[in-house]
Amino acid sequence: MNSLSANPLLQIDPHQVRIQGAWTLPQYAALEQLMARLALPLSGAQPVDFSQLSALDTAGAALLVRLFGPARVRQLLDTPECLPAARQALLLTVLAALDNSAAAASSIAPSGPRAWLAQLGMLVTGMAQHLLGLLSFIGLIFVTLSRSLLHPSRWRLTALVAQIQQTGLNAAPIVALLTFLVGAVVAFLGATVLARFGASIYTVMLVAVSFLREFGVLLTAILLAGRTASAFTAQIGSMKANEEIDAIRTLGLNPIELLVLPRVLALLITLPLLSFIAMLAGIFGGGLVCALTLDISPALFLSILHDVPLNNFLVGMAKAPVFAFLIASIGCLEGFKVSGSAASVGAHTTSSVVQSIFAVILLDAMAALFYMEMGW
Repeated sequence: MNSLSANPLLQIDPHQVRIQGAWTLPQYAALEQLMARLALPLSGAQPVDFSQLSALDTAGAALLVRLFGPARVRQLLDTPECLPAARQALLLTVLAALDNSAAAASSIAPSGPRAWLAQLGMLVTGMAQHLLGLLSFIGLIFVTLSRSLLHPSRWRLTALVAQIQQTGLNAAPIVALLTFLVGAVVAFLGATVLARFGASIYTVMLVAVSFLREFGVLLTAILLAGRTASAFTAQIGSMKANEEIDAIRTLGLNPIELLVLPRVLALLITLPLLSFIAMLAGIFGGGLVCALTLDISPALFLSILHDVPLNNFLVGMAKAPVFAFLIASIGCLEGFKVSGSAASVGAHTTSSVVQSIFAVILLDAMAALFYMEMGW
């Protein structure tokens, strides 16, 4: 302590601690060297004299908090005559900032098995809340739809036709092209594998069953999940960011009836039709490969195709409305979740695509297991 008795910035004796001079950034290095020789924070209860403190900035205030500790600084600030009001406000601000940084540092999850389990629990909880929100939104759609069906004057036929054009007619070329190419690839693979067993003729059956039962509706649903669900989220999210949704509610209109129902109904109409187009395009692509590489004539191809059971087509088409409703619901719900910024629109658009594709594939896998167990 004696070495500090004549220091121009800090004097400590058994009876008093005197803060003097300029506690500012230019003196920071000297103050750091001075405090390195002390056991911080000071444990004594001596009175503190700030009367000779000529200047104070945020750097000096942070050093004062280190010198005395947060609890002692709060105790000193309880006496108004200790410091001028401006310097007390500066100390309080620095103290609050240091408390926030300490809380943020302590909130960082530690690594290890317990942290992994905690993160897994948070992930499961978030997924459960997400699923509950989706189910609630689906229920709201059903309630609004049932009310609208009883009042034909409230049907939005113009919006419905416009959405059918955007989601169906404009998407037909890309759906047909993609499924045609996939059908050709499946036929190539089937012919390559089945030729080893002398069963190349069954390539026709492979292409037909795979597209009627799975690929036609699944590829169409995945395409619309990326194309249409993202469009729904971006459109509704932009309206939410521009406060157009609030304006609709102010006018006494129902946003679900005005924005969601036309999109859901349009996708319920267009996805089965696009799935049918996808089935035809995929089978045509497979038939073309069979004609060019396996010497299977179109007449023989159609003859074998005629023997494919009808239930494969019905199973595939039965999944189309379910996929359509799920894709439209997720896309619209994510649009309503947009908080109001462009970054939020992009984040929820990405989320809607990921959720839609994941939900479609998961539901298709569950349906395949169910149909297999039922013998359908």
